[in-house]
Amino acid sequence: MAASVLGSTCGPMRLGVTGLCRRRPPRGLWARARRLPGLAGSGRSVAAASGSGASGTDRYCMDLLRKRDYEGYLCSLLLPADSRSSAFALRAFNVELAQVKDSVSEKTIGLMRMEFWRKTVDDIYSDNPPQQPVAIELWKVKAKCYFKKKFFFNVYSYREKNLDDKPYRNIQELENYAENTQSSLLYLTLEILGVKDLHADHAASHIGKAQGIVTCLRATPYHGSRRRVFLPMEICMLHGVSQEDFLRQNQAKNVRDVIYDIASQAHLHLKHARSFHKSVPVKAFPAFLQTVALEDYLKKIQQVDFDIFHPSLQQKNTLLPLSLYVQSWRKRY
Repeated sequence: MAASVLGSTCGPMRLGVTGLCRRRPPRGLWARARRLPGLAGSGRSVAAASGSGASGTDRYCMDLLRKRDYEGYLCSLLLPADSRSSAFALRAFNVELAQVKDSVSEKTIGLMRMEFWRKTVDDIYSDNPPQQPVAIELWKVKAKCYFKKKFFFNVYSYREKNLDDKPYRNIQELENYAENTQSSLLYLTLEILGVKDLHADHAASHIGKAQGIVTCLRATPYHGSRRRVFLPMEICMLHGVSQEDFLRQNQAKNVRDVIYDIASQAHLHLKHARSFHKSVPVKAFPAFLQTVALEDYLKKIQQVDFDIFHPSLQQKNTLLPLSLYVQSWRKRY
């Protein structure tokens, strides 16, 4: 049986929403959380949540997120009102890049679409955005707060490299990919919130790496259905596991040990991120709400003894909006 507790390098793992039982939420919290568009779902409520007068391009970004990055959509709704539309645009940009890989049959076509987004970013910084909804919204954001262009460059350049369909050689390569994609998005989100703080940047780096690792784990069954495996080869070889084991959905102990090792690294990054908690400005906390979803997945995979193919891992957490709302109210991450 695979180890039942994550994080062997950092002691017993205590999963769940941090401090959930320490303070009792005020009455009516669930009722207020239900007003989130993630639960209500009407177009009018979505527009209201994003701020006054949501435009057609803004609505496009929101709809894209709700369909393709539901967790990111919910987290964006809990940002300060004047930052939501900017966060929607930023996350929609990431979705546009992320879905290139799965929407093309040839790498050449994928490279052409990536080139479009590279040129789009250049045009945005030249105040000449193309007539594309996400591009227009990003241009509006850039006019309000000057993003560091290098973070956009990191996101699309590493997404472009990922078109090769090659598994990660080791956990460090996966972390490097996550740093330049997920962490870069968090750095940009901090800029949206007006946060310039070294401790916040360190927390963002670790949370982004945890996000990248968890995303790789969560996508494993889907990738396997398309006869692809992207899990770090070094860890697989350490436990004598082949790609074919994942394609056949083998549930042997050594396969679960691979998942345990990878999940432990994600947990370790969350622990490191939270070690900066007292030093990170409270203003930055909304950018880190995705830790709720990450911890929820790590808890679930622990409960099924690291069986990456267990059906329960593919089920949507209907209480996630409430959990996010509670974490936001408590001003924690």
